[in-house]
Amino acid sequence: CRVCAGPPIDIDQAALTGESLPVTFSEGDVAKMGSTVVRGEIDAIVAATGGNTFFGKTASMIQSVDEVGHFQKILIRITTFLLGVSLFLVSICLIYMLANSEPFLDALAFAVVLLVASIPIAMQVVCTTTMALGSRKLAEQKAIVARLSAIEELAGMNMLCSDKTGTLTLNKMVLQDYFTYVPGFTKEHILRFAALAAKWKEPAKDALDTLVLNAVDKTPLDAYEQLEYIPFDPVKKRTEATLRDPQGRIFTVTKGAPNVLLALCEGNRAQIEDEFNRTIEELAERGIRALAVSVAYQGEPMKMYGFLTFLDPPRPDTKVTIERAIEHGCDVKMITGDHAAIAKETCRVLGMGTNILKADVLPMVDTKEQLPKTIGDDYGEMIENVNGFAQVFPEHKFLIVEALRQRGWSCGMTGDGVNDAPALKRADIGIAVQGATDAARAASDIILTAPGLSVIVDAIVISRSIFQRMKNYVVYRVACTIQLLAFFFLTILSVHPKEAPYNWTEEQLGEPVPNYFVLPVISLVIITILNDGTIISIAYDYVEPSPIPERWNLPIVFSVATWLGLVAVMSSVMLLHMGLNSHNKGSTFEEWGMGEMTYGQVYTMMYLKVSLSDFLTVFSARVANGFATDRKPGTALLSAAVFATIISTILSLNWPFGPATKMESLTTGQAVFTWA
Repeated sequence: CRVCAGPPIDIDQAALTGESLPVTFSEGDVAKMGSTVVRGEIDAIVAATGGNTFFGKTASMIQSVDEVGHFQKILIRITTFLLGVSLFLVSICLIYMLANSEPFLDALAFAVVLLVASIPIAMQVVCTTTMALGSRKLAEQKAIVARLSAIEELAGMNMLCSDKTGTLTLNKMVLQDYFTYVPGFTKEHILRFAALAAKWKEPAKDALDTLVLNAVDKTPLDAYEQLEYIPFDPVKKRTEATLRDPQGRIFTVTKGAPNVLLALCEGNRAQIEDEFNRTIEELAERGIRALAVSVAYQGEPMKMYGFLTFLDPPRPDTKVTIERAIEHGCDVKMITGDHAAIAKETCRVLGMGTNILKADVLPMVDTKEQLPKTIGDDYGEMIENVNGFAQVFPEHKFLIVEALRQRGWSCGMTGDGVNDAPALKRADIGIAVQGATDAARAASDIILTAPGLSVIVDAIVISRSIFQRMKNYVVYRVACTIQLLAFFFLTILSVHPKEAPYNWTEEQLGEPVPNYFVLPVISLVIITILNDGTIISIAYDYVEPSPIPERWNLPIVFSVATWLGLVAVMSSVMLLHMGLNSHNKGSTFEEWGMGEMTYGQVYTMMYLKVSLSDFLTVFSARVANGFATDRKPGTALLSAAVFATIISTILSLNWPFGPATKMESLTTGQAVFTWA
C-alpha cells in the first residue's frame, strides 16, 4: 500500500527484509504486504496485488525452482553407465551362446539373470536407507531433514550464504555500552533516567522501551512521580516525561535521537558538541545505534547526560561456528536486508571480513522469468570476492545463490524470514533456522530446532560420514558388476571345458560336455539375494568423515571399482582353471593332494568363490588408501559379512537343491582351498 498524507508511521518489516528495528514511513512510501504497523495510524492506497506484491514475487521465485536433485543425477549417471556396460557384454555373450547351438530359452534365462545380477537394482534402496538412518542421527543433533537427498548435498557444501538477523545474530536488541557527560555517573544512572522517560509501570510499547525497562532495576523508579508523559513522536524523534523526584524537584527527562537531543541541550552543548558528534559518527560507521538521554530541571536549561548504545549482537557461538565451517572447507558469506554499516560491524565482530556491498551493484530480475544462464559469468566473480551483501531484497538473494551455483559452488543458504524463502528454495541446501517462518521452513531442505548455526557444522560432519558410506557402497557395487560381467564374459568366450588343456569327456560328466563354462542360474540368484540383502548393513559402517567437502568424482570411482573387480576376476579365472584341470595329470590339485573334482563340484566351487569375492570386496572398497584391515568395520557390517559368507560356505558344503541344478557339494578341503 502507498502511504497517504499524514503523520509518519512506524512499520515492522523484519520478517520481510531482515531490518532489526521498525522503519518510519511517510507520504508516498510503499508498505509491503505482510508487514506490521507498530506505531501510528494513517490511510493508504493499494499499490499492487497478486504477483506484483512482495509476497507474490516471493512466491513466483519459489515456484520457478523445479529440477532433479543432485544425488538423483549421480545415481542416474552410475546406473546408465553400468546398464550400458552390462547390455553390451551380456548381448555379446547371448549372441555367442546362440551361435554355439545353446537352446534359446536356456541362453536367454542366463542372460537375463546375469543382467539382473549386474545392474545395481538395490542401489537406490541402500542409499535411501543409509540417508534415512543418517537423518535420524541428524534429528538427534536438532536438524530435521525435509528432503533426504539434501544430506548428500550438505556433505559437498563449500559455500554457505547466511542471513544476518535471527541467524547470525539474536534478533534482539541488547545494550552494549554507555557514554556520560556527568561526572560520577555510571551506566545505571543513565539507564534510570532513560527508564523515567517511559511508562515503567505498564508493558513497554516499543522496542527501545522494552530494551531499557528490561535492563534497569525498576524498584527505585517508584520513588518518582510521573506528572506528564509524551510518547515517541516519529517527527520529533524523542520521548518526554515530566516528573517529581523524592526531594520534590520537578524536571523533564527526554530520550531519543542523539542529534535531535543535542540541539536542545543549551546547558552543556558548547562543551561537549565536538566530542559528542565525533563519537556518534564513529558508532554510526560501525552500525551501532545510540539512544541519548537529556534532563532539564525546572528553571534550568536542558543538559545532555549521556547516551546508551545498542545492537542486535551475534549469537555467542556464531564466531566459533563460522571458524569451524571454514576449517571444514565451507566459506561463509552474509546476505542481509539490513543496513550496510550494521552488516559490516557484524562481519567485523565475527571475523568474516568487512568487504560488504549494497544491492545496487546487482541487477533487478524479473521474478516471472527464469534467470539467464549468464548470471554466473556476469556477476559470479564479484560475488565470490566480497564478504557479503546488505540492503538486499529477496530477488537479490535468489540471484546471488544462483550465480554461485552457476560458478560451480555447492551453495547452502540459511534464513528465517519470508524474504529468505526464494533463496532457500534455490540453494542446493536450504536451511531454516530455529523460529523460522512457515514460508522459510516450507522452502527449506533442513530445519534447525536449536538456536544458532552451530548445529550446521555438526550436521556437515555427520553428512560427510553418510556420504562416505554411500560412496563405499557405490564403489563396491560397481566392482561387483565388473566382477560378474568380466568373469562370465571371459569364461563364455575363452574357457572351453571339452578342449585342451581341460579335455573333459562325456563319460566323465555323464552328459554332453558344455561348449563353455557358465554357472547355473540358481547360483546367480542366490548370490544376488544373499549379498544385496545383507549389504544394507553398510548404513551402519564405521567411517572417517572427510575434512573437506565431498564431491562425486565418478571417473575415480569407476577406476577404483574396475581395478577391484578385475583383481577378483583374475583370481576367479585362476581358480576355475585349477578346478577344470584337476582331473589331469600334474595338476595343481594333484600336487597339493586335493584330488580331482567333479564338474558339479567345479560349479559349486566357483559359486562360493564369486560369492565370497563379491561380499569381501566391500572391505577393500571402504578404504581409499591402504589395506582393507587398516580401518575397523562397523559391527553391523562385520556381522552381515560373517553371516553371508558362512551361509554361502554351508550351502557349498551341503548343496540342498539336488542334481537338477548340476551342482554338487564340496569337501571341507575344497571349501578351505577356495577360501584361501
